[in-house]
Amino acid sequence: MRALSRKALRDLARLKGQVGAIAVVIAAGVMVLILTVAMREAIASAQARFYETQRFADVFAELERAPERVAARLREIPGIDQIETRVQAPVRLEVPGFAGPVRGLLLSLPDGRQPALNRLHLREGALPAPGRADQVVLSEPFAEAHGLRPGDALRAIVNGREVDLVVSGLALSPEFIYQVAPTDLLPDYAHYGVLWMGRPGLAEAMDMDGAFNSLVLTLAPGADPRAVIAAVDRRLARYGGIGATDRDEQISHRFLADELDQLRVMALVLPAVFLGVAAFLLNLLMARIVTGQRQQIAILKAFGYGDGAIAGHFGLMAGLVVVLGLALGIALGAWAASGLVGLYAEYFRFPQMGLRLPPQSLALALALAVAAALLGTLGAVRRAARQPPAEAMRPPAPERFRPSWLDRSPLGRYLGQPTRIIVRNLSRHRAKTLFSTVGIALSGGLLLLGSYQFGAVDRLLDVQYRLVMQMDLHLTLTEPTSFGALAELRAQPGVRHVEGYRSAAVRLVAGRRDYRTAILGVEAAPRLRRLLDGEHRPVPVPPDGLLLTRYLADYLGVRPGGSVTVEVLEGHRRTLAVGVAGVVDEPIGLGAYMARPALNRLMGEGPAVSGAWLLVDPAAQERLLARLWEMPRIAGIALVADAERQFRDYIGDTVLATMTILLLMAGSITFAVVYNNARIAFAERARELATLRVLGLTRAEVSWILIGEIAVLTLLAIPLGWLVGTGFAALLSWAMTTDLFRMPWIITPRTYAFSAAGVLVAAALSVTAIARRLGRLDMVLALKTLD
Repeated sequence: MRALSRKALRDLARLKGQVGAIAVVIAAGVMVLILTVAMREAIASAQARFYETQRFADVFAELERAPERVAARLREIPGIDQIETRVQAPVRLEVPGFAGPVRGLLLSLPDGRQPALNRLHLREGALPAPGRADQVVLSEPFAEAHGLRPGDALRAIVNGREVDLVVSGLALSPEFIYQVAPTDLLPDYAHYGVLWMGRPGLAEAMDMDGAFNSLVLTLAPGADPRAVIAAVDRRLARYGGIGATDRDEQISHRFLADELDQLRVMALVLPAVFLGVAAFLLNLLMARIVTGQRQQIAILKAFGYGDGAIAGHFGLMAGLVVVLGLALGIALGAWAASGLVGLYAEYFRFPQMGLRLPPQSLALALALAVAAALLGTLGAVRRAARQPPAEAMRPPAPERFRPSWLDRSPLGRYLGQPTRIIVRNLSRHRAKTLFSTVGIALSGGLLLLGSYQFGAVDRLLDVQYRLVMQMDLHLTLTEPTSFGALAELRAQPGVRHVEGYRSAAVRLVAGRRDYRTAILGVEAAPRLRRLLDGEHRPVPVPPDGLLLTRYLADYLGVRPGGSVTVEVLEGHRRTLAVGVAGVVDEPIGLGAYMARPALNRLMGEGPAVSGAWLLVDPAAQERLLARLWEMPRIAGIALVADAERQFRDYIGDTVLATMTILLLMAGSITFAVVYNNARIAFAERARELATLRVLGLTRAEVSWILIGEIAVLTLLAIPLGWLVGTGFAALLSWAMTTDLFRMPWIITPRTYAFSAAGVLVAAALSVTAIARRLGRLDMVLALKTLD
């Protein structure tokens, strides 16, 4: 081993505390990068394989009823490659041993064979046998939730009629990777399932012989999706089509795309923050090493070592720190990703989702870590290489000092000598003070960012399920029904309050922007499904006009007092200009609201509802569910408490699990930054502190000079860290905002307190470690050190 290499290893061993602190920071950035990139790669590659092997469709369309001959005319549309027609129906299920309400979607399969598009991946059993109208294939997650296997039986209500079904197999579908009910945002496998039945049996149950009410299609290479969708809509309009959509609006694909986008944002933002802090710390460390080894550099040059050798020596030291951090980060990233991949597999159901570390992500992690090292060490290494030997042998020129404002002010007379030394040192080395403060503030900002995520998620769920949704049960009907049907619901046991609503599929158009959603017609002062403003105050529903969620209004570029074009996608399919009466603030989903009578008029119908919300007595809920099961016009029953539980479980398993890892890393970084600053300050001032002891200052006074300086820097950094962390939180909140849910912008005093407490705890631990070194300070050895 070369002499310079041995020297580099000895120097790093002597500075193992600072080296370890910086390696932890680098490891945090690399871990976040590996974690997010590996998870994104695992999901994206599993998605691509599943879509390709099972021939996932490009366009989806639903309608009321069309004869099969219409499919032949649709195949003539330019740009269409293949079409698959089918029958679908909402279904209610009764699962043996499960008392809660269960909803489902029943889809047809070609008799005895796989469909051409959206093929099933059989996990167990077989497809329904030809001619068997009682056999069904179940979605695997639904079957797992209830312990169902091929050969088991269950009952269903299809089109108002009870049928007995036998499970023939379990399967996964590319159409339901994210299996969620139409009115939900998260999977609830116990209360919602997908079933597939032979088409003859389902067509007979739905009175759809020779007809279809759903179709999927693929596009020819180079086809324009918008043109194809417009042509399909024109052909299906007379058959009750509610508008074809491409993959981007298919609910399962949409959730997958949003998750991949959020992982991409995290992979871009968070590693940059962590590695930026690492570059800052490396700069401090290498600058301190170069300053402390001036004479050693001169001696090495006197012995014939050139500028390149000197630069390579210090570059090797920085490189070893980077390698240590890189190895630790890759190991931690692989460990964290292996745990998260199992969590994601619970919500995104692929036949297989293997985890691997892509070579490009490892190369990117290496490149970013090296870039951070270069940014942090380039200046210090350049100074080391360029110092002439004669200049390096001389001590640094003493600094010129003048009496400070503190010395001239009356305040200075009331401060002890150690405290005046602290203030003078900080004021005379402004750049060093600034850099140290900024480093601690960055770590405090990372702590605030992690704490913000937890608080924001709690507020999101509290607003949605404590303030907006006040109902216990959500009922959907098989078709729009007279408003008088609510009287029957009010008469059921345990029902305390009933509110009906009318939901209509629409496309809202404003200028060049449009958005497909549903208008929800509610009562003038809804009690169970409240509409709130930004201050969480109820918003009254105007007798005419639309209320839009703020995110949707911003997307369409409309304001209260303006108007949007409403294209109704069902019923009489009217197109009307409707005024925007106001906006509401909701953290989950996008929507538009109207007074129910106004929506009924817009639809050209009498008083009608398509669903209802119920407030019920918990003691009578089980008996009520049994009565609701007997009502054939009820298509689905959802328990709001179950939906909230599922949402909290999902957030806890994915978002908060990731943020917990990041919060722990942020805490480690905070300690690393504060400890690194403290160690550098001690090393730079050891001779000064020893001199003060010789001049008569007590050990406590000398300790206060160093510890007090750390305390001042920490207190200066806390408010700056709040400002930096608030910026980080705002950036992450903006980047992770989607039309499915928005993180509320809420930073409470508790969030700021958590950040400050984390920095103070790190400072206390660092002071404890430095105090032990002060107690072991060898004054004779320190005084022998040459400046």
